[in-house]
Amino acid sequence: MISRRKALARIGTAALSGAAFAQKAPLELVLTPMSNRTVRARLAPPGSTAAEDPVIVAKAAAAPIFRAQSFDAPRVLKWGSLRIRVSGSSPVTVAVEDAGGKSLQEIRFDEGRISFRAGALPLFGLGEGGPQYDRRGHEYTMRNGQYNPEQRTEGGRAPIPWVVSPEGWAIFFHQPFGVTDLRSTEGRFLPSQPDAPIDVFLVFSNEPAGLLAEYADLTGHPHMPPLWSLGYLQSHRTLASREEILGEATTFREKKLPCDAMIYLGTGFCPSGWNTGHGSFEFNKNVFPDAATMIGELHREHFRVILHLTTPPEKLSGRVSDSGDAAQDVNNAAHYWATHREVFGMGVDGWWPDEGDPLDVPSRFARNRLYWEGPLRERPNVRPFALHRNGYAGVQRFGWLWSGDVNSDWKAFAAQIPVAINTGLTGMPWWGSDTGGFIPTLEYTGELFVRWFQFSAFCTQFRSHGRTWKLHLPWGWNTGDYGPIEVNRSQLTDESNLHDARVEPICRQYLDLRYQLLPYLYSAVREAHDSGMPVVRALWLHYPDDPAAIERGDQYLWGRNILVAPVIAPGAKTRRLYLPRGAWYDFWTGERAEGGREIERAVDLATLPLYVRAGAIVPFGPVKQFTGEKVDEPTRIRVYPGADGESALYEDDGISFAYERGEFMRIAMRWDERARQLGLSLVPGSRMLSPAGRSFEIENARGWAKKRVEFRGGTIRVSL
Repeated sequence: MISRRKALARIGTAALSGAAFAQKAPLELVLTPMSNRTVRARLAPPGSTAAEDPVIVAKAAAAPIFRAQSFDAPRVLKWGSLRIRVSGSSPVTVAVEDAGGKSLQEIRFDEGRISFRAGALPLFGLGEGGPQYDRRGHEYTMRNGQYNPEQRTEGGRAPIPWVVSPEGWAIFFHQPFGVTDLRSTEGRFLPSQPDAPIDVFLVFSNEPAGLLAEYADLTGHPHMPPLWSLGYLQSHRTLASREEILGEATTFREKKLPCDAMIYLGTGFCPSGWNTGHGSFEFNKNVFPDAATMIGELHREHFRVILHLTTPPEKLSGRVSDSGDAAQDVNNAAHYWATHREVFGMGVDGWWPDEGDPLDVPSRFARNRLYWEGPLRERPNVRPFALHRNGYAGVQRFGWLWSGDVNSDWKAFAAQIPVAINTGLTGMPWWGSDTGGFIPTLEYTGELFVRWFQFSAFCTQFRSHGRTWKLHLPWGWNTGDYGPIEVNRSQLTDESNLHDARVEPICRQYLDLRYQLLPYLYSAVREAHDSGMPVVRALWLHYPDDPAAIERGDQYLWGRNILVAPVIAPGAKTRRLYLPRGAWYDFWTGERAEGGREIERAVDLATLPLYVRAGAIVPFGPVKQFTGEKVDEPTRIRVYPGADGESALYEDDGISFAYERGEFMRIAMRWDERARQLGLSLVPGSRMLSPAGRSFEIENARGWAKKRVEFRGGTIRVSL
């Protein structure tokens, strides 16, 4: 019997034997264009077709351009503006070149592995977690979930075999699963099932955004989250009473600390949570004696309610929307969702599906989808919310990820920045971490909480959570009280640190700023939904020809225009950061700085270095206590002069799917540097959401006079 390893080497001289397959059929190489930038390479028994997989949503753009079991000489294929050279000699090789003959990638099927050119630049992607920032130098398995030592720093793993390179290519190893080895100059993928058909997607683009757009087209575009989920989310652990639950909400409103949602942990990981135990859907009567009434009270104060859940079925299959009787199948998604319905019917707004690390990929995917489809069955015109610990390619269509149970220390905090960047580069923009860290250590002080809080204000998800949970409240560091203690006291910071009056005002400052920047953020969210571009962006995405920008993993762009450099060292007086080419403005001082170089920014505890690029047009809303609050103040549009620029302001109702029917407003904003003029116009295909129009206050970052304008859907120009 011919082994698969030997068979793979013989495709060029004879029909490739599939002796390793049960049917003992030969193998066939098929190349199928998915678009003008993505080609699918499949090595499988002749005539076979890829099995339906809900992970892949794209359909082939054209018929196969190559199909052969054997061939004597290399073939050259025309594919759009590119060329593909297929060689049947040992090993089987698929090489992609540009029109000038420059090699872009070469993938080889040889000796039970897939080899590819890793190039010379950093490599990114591979999902959430794991060794960061540049993925080179490590081997990446498909092991999912939380495990030490990585859990304490990077957090949990949500591995996805998508490798993306600043050299203009990306590879998605669709099937079978396996190990991605980036420890040498040649990349290798080692299938976990050497006898299984091989299915690989090769992606090429001169623009980094093109690579991410192809991934979105392939595995699904990110869903459009509800607006409230972009506000501040406060997590709770051990609950004392009904009065405490409602009292925490009242405190937020009395202190005028903006907040949109309360998250309640389940009983089991803490002694008194919202339910009666792991996997339970029964409210804990000691703290939620009248759950429906309490949820109604929280809603009246404009708080959403999110509940934590554990212990999913060992396997999940099917769709919530599937027809048929699933009552006897505890692993069926429709059956499992039915257990949520009574609690959901009380007015719960979202779910926090925890655990599930041992679930296989199909079950993880089914669970992600369940928390999208289930809520839609009950509330078909309300966007769902679910915060997952586990996911796979396609999770961006259904929910959010967070990085898991990391330490409350500086090393773990610093690691969250590259985790966020690589998660975004793997097509998942809806991400956050436990602000302050999850597991208390001696390093967990008010200073660390503030620095983490500042970082979280510039992620997509802004949520505080962790053990000793009252030290994760914005006012928690000036009460003298740890709150419920869930670890050995030797792990806790000294009590003298519990009277830090600096923390709450700084938290208020960044809460206010987050809510003011919601128009900017929500516009970036819609861009992510449309294009696959993340909100937290590697500098490389916009500065692909800048080697220093490509290598920078301790700072990022938030949307297109705002550069964020979190302070990741205790006691820091300065933060060294890199400004890409062009002019930049210090967000706090308005001072202009030239890019293409590193700078040293002085910092105090209240300062997170933020820079805005010249040519940026940034919309600011008024300070709100919750995202849906009606405030009678105009939206400010701030122009940062020094270069031509364009941007868009996007709005919809923030709740429903009416935007899919054209019920949204998108205003194009263009700055003409030479004319010193800002133009505003309604983008075709959108509409004015307010018949009375909108008031804008236009200002220049250099401090020039402000101008008030009324916009009613035509085109206006404002000179500054």
